[in-house]
Amino acid sequence: MRGPSAPHQGLVGSLLSGGGKKVTRGRTPPSSSMAPRPPLCMQRYHGISGVGNTAQLSRITPCLYLSDGVAAGNAQLLAANRITTVINVSLELAHMFHPGIEYLRIPVADAPTARISACFNSVADLIRSVGERGGRTLLHCAAGVSRSATVCIAYLMKHHAMSLASAHAWVRSCRPIIRPNNGFWRQLIHYEYVLFGINTVHMVHSWEQGEAEAGI
Repeated sequence: MRGPSAPHQGLVGSLLSGGGKKVTRGRTPPSSSMAPRPPLCMQRYHGISGVGNTAQLSRITPCLYLSDGVAAGNAQLLAANRITTVINVSLELAHMFHPGIEYLRIPVADAPTARISACFNSVADLIRSVGERGGRTLLHCAAGVSRSATVCIAYLMKHHAMSLASAHAWVRSCRPIIRPNNGFWRQLIHYEYVLFGINTVHMVHSWEQGEAEAGI
């Protein structure tokens, strides 16, 4: 899997205030080129075991998987998919530690007001770093629907130069149940603009729900 070019050295000691303690590399955001489709290295893996299987692990790229908390605690499932790093994007779930696996918690509530964007850069860089070492990362929250899916989309935007619309479509094709909450959508929209200077998704008013939602 092709990674971004020339990362610069930067220490990220805390992913969220009071949160995970992981030192990794920072980098300059990628250029504004937009990829209309997933990279070929990802297209090759569409349809292989695990993709779209919401009861177990959903493979997003060769080095990134998405799941709920139950699957993340299954030692046999982690071993079968050669997971080396587990990132828990939740406040409420405790780690079920298994030998040989690195664990990190990102304490985020599944609430529109939660500042999940504070971890976008550092977690994306960690996922990339794990992949470059030949490892595999599992992102999970309680259901694998909102929080972990949001961070997964942010990673694809940063390190695969995918637009928000394309990244969301890809993750949804791998795991159809994903549904970031509206607050997370707003943060992803802002992140896309920071990375690329344009937006491919906008919030629109939903007359049925009486509030704004992502227009995708």
